[in-house]
Amino acid sequence: MTEPISIDIWSDIACPWCYIGKRNLEKGLDAVSADDDAPEVSITFHSFELSPDTPVDFDGDEVDFLAGHKGMPRAQVEQMLSHVTGVASDAGLEYRFDLLQHTNTVKAHELLHFAKAKGQQHAMEERLMSAYFTEGRHVGRVDDLVDLAVEVGLDAAETREALEAELYLPAVRQDQAQARAYGIQGVPFFVIDGQYGISGAQPPAAFENVLRDLWAKRGESEPEAAAV
Repeated sequence: MTEPISIDIWSDIACPWCYIGKRNLEKGLDAVSADDDAPEVSITFHSFELSPDTPVDFDGDEVDFLAGHKGMPRAQVEQMLSHVTGVASDAGLEYRFDLLQHTNTVKAHELLHFAKAKGQQHAMEERLMSAYFTEGRHVGRVDDLVDLAVEVGLDAAETREALEAELYLPAVRQDQAQARAYGIQGVPFFVIDGQYGISGAQPPAAFENVLRDLWAKRGESEPEAAAV
């Protein structure tokens, strides 16, 4: 059996381009799944904090945060958010920056590692991003994160214990150290088969092309491997 193509994704659930990139990857995967010899893939999400100094409870909206954090005029921030909302809409996502509650995301990353240990990382990643960008849910406090975890089938008491004890904080820090080792400075960042890096929310076709190319090369090398 040919080994699946590994896709390692560094992202932050509070990164608007990460959710868009996730959707574009999914569309690319849908496209190649119709191939006669469809590539098999294994996807793992990794932690990256865009603004680790953000308080859990930020007093203000997204415009306030970006204007203060990036030093941009409010009108420019509003124009930027309008642009991102449009790109998100093209990807099938309804961003609500007017509802969004900006927060620190380290606990959300801990939750993703806990969910990974329970085989629910993908569902948890989607739930967190949807909650944050489209529903205006808070994703920085333990109580709110436990509620979201229960929605994807995780145990409330076990989730709370893991978050309060910071059981998966070392795993978050390990992801961040790996990102530094790779030289990743922005997200989303996709590492495919440990050798190809794709930066940013690329269109679905970019993922289709890389996956088909890699899968075809694996098919070509199989007879050689069998002969050895």
